[in-house]
Amino acid sequence: MKKKVADFIGKHGLLSREGLHLVALSGGADSVALLLILKDLGYRLEAAHCNFHLRGEESNRDEAFVKKLCQEQGVPLHLIHFDTMEYANLHQVSVEMSARDLRYGYFRQLRQDIGAEKVCVAHHRDDAVETLLMNLMRGSGVHGLTGIRASNGEIVRPLLEVSRQEIEAYLHSIGQDYVMDSTNLVDDVVRNKIRLNVLPLLEQINPNVEENIGKTARFMQESEKVITAAVDEQKRVLIACDKNTETESVSIQKLQQLPSPELFLHEWLSKKGFNTTQVEQLAEHLEGVSGRAFETQDYTLLIDREQLVLAPRKMPMKSVIIPEEGRYRIDEDFCIDVKERKDVSISKSDDCATIDKAKVKFPITVRTVQNGDAFVPFGMTGKKLVSDFLTDRKCSLIEKRNQLVVTDKDNVILWLVGHRTDNRFRVTAQTTKVLQIALVRA
Repeated sequence: MKKKVADFIGKHGLLSREGLHLVALSGGADSVALLLILKDLGYRLEAAHCNFHLRGEESNRDEAFVKKLCQEQGVPLHLIHFDTMEYANLHQVSVEMSARDLRYGYFRQLRQDIGAEKVCVAHHRDDAVETLLMNLMRGSGVHGLTGIRASNGEIVRPLLEVSRQEIEAYLHSIGQDYVMDSTNLVDDVVRNKIRLNVLPLLEQINPNVEENIGKTARFMQESEKVITAAVDEQKRVLIACDKNTETESVSIQKLQQLPSPELFLHEWLSKKGFNTTQVEQLAEHLEGVSGRAFETQDYTLLIDREQLVLAPRKMPMKSVIIPEEGRYRIDEDFCIDVKERKDVSISKSDDCATIDKAKVKFPITVRTVQNGDAFVPFGMTGKKLVSDFLTDRKCSLIEKRNQLVVTDKDNVILWLVGHRTDNRFRVTAQTTKVLQIALVRA
């Protein structure tokens, strides 16, 4: 058993011999075995125990047990108590998720406080098998079928290739007791149902089912490396980023030439919060009507003519009224600078407009474009809808949504920000005072 764990640690480079490591110690068979094996292997350890106060006297029994064990083993122990139910109610999450958040948050902070290199948790092969089956039932993609990883940043899992049966046999062989969590014996949650009902049934069909599923998870982890490398290269070639608008765009034609457009979309968009159903719908409607949108809490994806455009969702900008010359903040990143210029030269910058001051009626307003907005583009004589002008400029739907205009007291557009001033306010030979309106980074 110890050799198997030692070989696994070495194979994956999980722990250093010189550093201090923190063991998450619940008192159950898995964590007790982890503590004893790592100690016997010569690693320098401290332990941490969380009392979630969810099981009455059982929770206090577990705490007393780990205190006694660590004292016998000469391992420093850190204890913390949580009001898990209050946390769950406050954050509107399940008790299981609350305990997980509290536990890992504490481990990460404690690791920093004591200068430990890694946090060792006692997940084993059976846990990895249960996780894979849970993800399979949820309709997971490739990543979900890789099970549990040997390491995730500072979190490491040295027991991942040994079974629960091996762990219990090891503890029995050395005469070491442990505590039992009674909630693990009740099939009230999905993981317990799989552990208590599904896996025993599968073992009747194939006694080696857990070992074989574990092998499948390892094969999937290797396959994932190949897929990730291939998709990363596809992303590098296909995704065009615009730092000014914070958007990413992909040509639909090039996307459809890939062996699996849906896989590319999943790998690109799942990290942005899009779910499997949204990705499937998008893949089915790549040639759909331009303007269809898919949204998450933080992002919007638009089918915009011949491309997909991804942009962060932003709160609609409130109109900013400018009563007189000066600098005014319009959002977190930009200000509008309004001032008179002494010379009458015309600005050639997209972020700066120069107009005839005598024709401007204050207060002026900065706002997003509205349906029906029209202006007379510089150099023209007739009005044109702002939406049509932007379409001619091949602006994306997201760019149209976020387009700013500057209007005067009568709601007449002075400047389509970043594009064109209104011809009625142009600087002419008769102009004596020029008003400069500039968009500047805050």
